[in-house]
Amino acid sequence: MNLLPKSHKEFSDKDYWNKFFKKRGNKAFEWYGEYVELCTYLHKYIKQTDKILIPGCGNSSLSADLYDVGLKQITNIDVSEVVIRQMKAINVARSEMTFTCMDAMKTTFEDDEFNVVLDKGTLDALMPDESEDTIANIDNYFKEMKRILKTGGRFICISLLQSHILKKLVDVFSDKSWMFRVVRCHEAEQKNIENGDGTTLPVFVVIATKFKLMPNLLLEVCLAGEKMIRLKSPEELLSCVKSAQDTAFITNSLGKSRLDEDDEVSLNLMMPGEDTPRYTLYVVDKKKSQAVNKYAVFIVPQGRESEWLFGTPTGRRQLQDSARFSRLVVAVLRRGHHFESLDAVKEELAQSAKMLIPNGLSGQIPFLSLGSDVGRRVKVYEGSSKVSGEFVVEEVDVGEDIFKRLIFLDNQFLVQSEAKLKTVKKKNKTKQVIDFGHISQYHSFMCACLHLTPATDIAIIGLGGGGLCMFLKKCYPKMKITAVDLDPAMLEVAKNQFELEIDERLSVQIKDGLDFLKEEAEICHQYSCVMFDVDSKDRTLGLSCPPQQFLQDEALNHVERILTNDGHFILNLVCRDKSLREEMIETLKRHFKHIASVKLYEEVNEIIFATNSNVPYNIEVLEEAAKNLNATARKHNLVKIKCVDLKDFLQAVTIET
Repeated sequence: MNLLPKSHKEFSDKDYWNKFFKKRGNKAFEWYGEYVELCTYLHKYIKQTDKILIPGCGNSSLSADLYDVGLKQITNIDVSEVVIRQMKAINVARSEMTFTCMDAMKTTFEDDEFNVVLDKGTLDALMPDESEDTIANIDNYFKEMKRILKTGGRFICISLLQSHILKKLVDVFSDKSWMFRVVRCHEAEQKNIENGDGTTLPVFVVIATKFKLMPNLLLEVCLAGEKMIRLKSPEELLSCVKSAQDTAFITNSLGKSRLDEDDEVSLNLMMPGEDTPRYTLYVVDKKKSQAVNKYAVFIVPQGRESEWLFGTPTGRRQLQDSARFSRLVVAVLRRGHHFESLDAVKEELAQSAKMLIPNGLSGQIPFLSLGSDVGRRVKVYEGSSKVSGEFVVEEVDVGEDIFKRLIFLDNQFLVQSEAKLKTVKKKNKTKQVIDFGHISQYHSFMCACLHLTPATDIAIIGLGGGGLCMFLKKCYPKMKITAVDLDPAMLEVAKNQFELEIDERLSVQIKDGLDFLKEEAEICHQYSCVMFDVDSKDRTLGLSCPPQQFLQDEALNHVERILTNDGHFILNLVCRDKSLREEMIETLKRHFKHIASVKLYEEVNEIIFATNSNVPYNIEVLEEAAKNLNATARKHNLVKIKCVDLKDFLQAVTIET
């Protein structure tokens, strides 16, 4: 039997409700949760001595439940004669509780008669739209509720807070004679989901407390946990509730369905009143037949979010495969926030974890992580530049090691530059300094090519933190290095934060890399190696490194001209668009006779070697070059064993031409 209205306007129609309750009989109809789900919130704002009015009581058992726990002074009114007769018969033994057929918009109560008005869904029924007649009725309703409430009294409204209803509530109560609170009732929402017939909208409890005129407007929300958050404006409150509703729509939909295996959904979790996300959650699913376990949340420690396993869709899929969960939620702790402990993070994420659990699952949700703490991420410097925007330098713990990282905040999950710190002892004092022997894996691949021919004079487009430049300087005492960067702020960061040493062997030019290539070609200055290690600021392409114009014919013509006959062009390529990547390889083939690439599965970077030398690339030549790099780095005490893992290197090599 269809008991729900065909048109939302019927919610406010008296005849509809008479017909509804005749069909429904004595069975209670609870859209917004029952006493068990609501009691935690209600007893915070209702005392046993309070005189309570429940407008639009319907056949809800809420008033009976409140009566049975000691709240005796309850008056119930409803516009439906049918339901009032039913409720009088059901509650005949509850002698002190009254049921009266009365229109909440035209009551006969005295001024200041009640301590509490408890509205459970009545406002939602009375206000199906914003038509002129509806607004006139609602204005009468609020005029009555305000009139009959004592000073210190509470208007408590349990509602789905559709946008027009919340806006009206805010308009009515956001003045200095009311404290206005919005609390999310997760228990009622969860019960609806478990029953399988609930709405995807969350349930809220609104508490408007009547005071004499106060000096300030008081607006508060509690949308997760128990902490009330003070807000500055009605607009901020509307935004917080809207965000919670949008998120609930997605999460409840995820509970009822599964993602395709090549898809994932990400959600940002924000604290009300804050501008930046506190967490980002990634949801990944797999076929049930391939999973041993059903559901878990994996918490990524601070500082590890940029690693391939956690920072890429493919990595997160592999993490799920390893854990063998049907659904895995990967939780990333965002920078700019303090996280007290792993247990505190679990507590904060508990409700969101429940929201994402697939239907039919219950019980304790397993939380997984890499260790017993949330990791350490300490900001040691922050700045801004016209080229790179806002950036930070931070120290993070990775296992037993400490790393210093440069992060551009417009792309927070990408480590722009990284240096490992080591402890040295001087004059009985210890301090941490940059370990110049530690370079990223893709930088080590770039350096291997330097042993294919004597490299005495090299140009590097892109400075970053200067780690590549400093490794080369320490590893090759006779090499002259020219670095080029568009951003003067990066030079200062490299010198002051990453210990870059500028002298006659290592110089830095602050200019556009394209201009540098053109100028060097015009004066016929030649280099034995040219390296591109520069990121793109254009996020619209599937190309993160280098900017697309660096791989166009004009720029590559200049690279050709400034390379010696046996020189090498080395490119750090980050391209997620396969067709675009193929186009770039074809462009490179027009300029270079020999091309090889090195791509590791667990890295977004691909290193391209290109040369017009008479000696083509082959596996044996590249293997010998990598061995020579390791030997040279050991000779200068930069590493104890190796820079390049030969097995990984050789497995990742592809001879393109």
